[in-house]
Amino acid sequence: MEERKRDHIDLAFASQTPGKNLDRRFTYEPMLSAHPNETTIPAIDFLGKKQKLPMWVSSMTGGTKMAGTINRNLAKACREFGIGMGLGSCRIILDDDTYFPDFDMRDIIGEEQPFYANLGINQLEILQMNKQTDKIIRLVEKLRADGLIIHINPFQEWFQPEGDRLIRPPIESVQELVELVNFPIMVKEVGQGMGKESLRSLLKLPIGAIEFGAFGGTNFAKVELLRNKEQPAELFEPLSYIGHDASEMVDLINQIVDEEGEKVKCKQLIVSGGIKSFLDGYYLIKKSKIPAIYGQASTFLKYAKEDYLPLHQFVEQQIKGLLMAYAYLRVND
Repeated sequence: MEERKRDHIDLAFASQTPGKNLDRRFTYEPMLSAHPNETTIPAIDFLGKKQKLPMWVSSMTGGTKMAGTINRNLAKACREFGIGMGLGSCRIILDDDTYFPDFDMRDIIGEEQPFYANLGINQLEILQMNKQTDKIIRLVEKLRADGLIIHINPFQEWFQPEGDRLIRPPIESVQELVELVNFPIMVKEVGQGMGKESLRSLLKLPIGAIEFGAFGGTNFAKVELLRNKEQPAELFEPLSYIGHDASEMVDLINQIVDEEGEKVKCKQLIVSGGIKSFLDGYYLIKKSKIPAIYGQASTFLKYAKEDYLPLHQFVEQQIKGLLMAYAYLRVND
């Protein structure tokens, strides 16, 4: 006790918190809960499966030498802690099994957790035009995935030196796929987010979920601008700063829910893009009028590249923070 009190004295001045740092998204209610335990965070129903935590490993790398290590570490963490996972783009294994083991994670993640394959909107459009959508069904079956994520990335493809070009609006391709398959479809952006009318068009389709991929995280339009040496990045860079952040997207979806009522068919969200901490995630999923979990990509990637232990410790720390948030924090309107 004496040592602890001495620490308090030594650290008192270093622990001053100016009022300008106050996080006004929450009210702190210390009188209404005991310290949290394993039942404090309620289990989440996500597209027919139970998750222990309101977290999601958002789609990231696919088809690189590191993908196998990263995916195995992530799948192991998902199984241990009760989290869902989306693979990176599975395009590379549509016609060639060379890299299939880097994506084949069902045995590691287990049957309990949500596990989703992933293809880009351009690849979907090409398969539909060539009447090869049976390849999508076989991909999902072979991976033993619960469904498919379609990532929408027109800015990225436009700036990518080897990018594809869309022939028709993505909503038409998504609608055609939803009518064809009997597994859940999720739709996500990849760093710019989506505006109100795009969100409205998706919410009125019977898709499984929308993942934001909002502005504020990794910006793949800017990534491609930096990669592309054939065009002046400074000329097109302003476009890479266009988009919608996760907080704005939650507000837009709440407005659409109020406006459209029973016309809203999509019933779940993954809030992702610029989610830097468990507090960001907790705030936004509590604010949403549609049941939501929060996703992270680059943050998980940072800890999943080599050994499993750093990733394990990172998730444990997130859980400790979430426990305190669920016990003592209420979200301000």
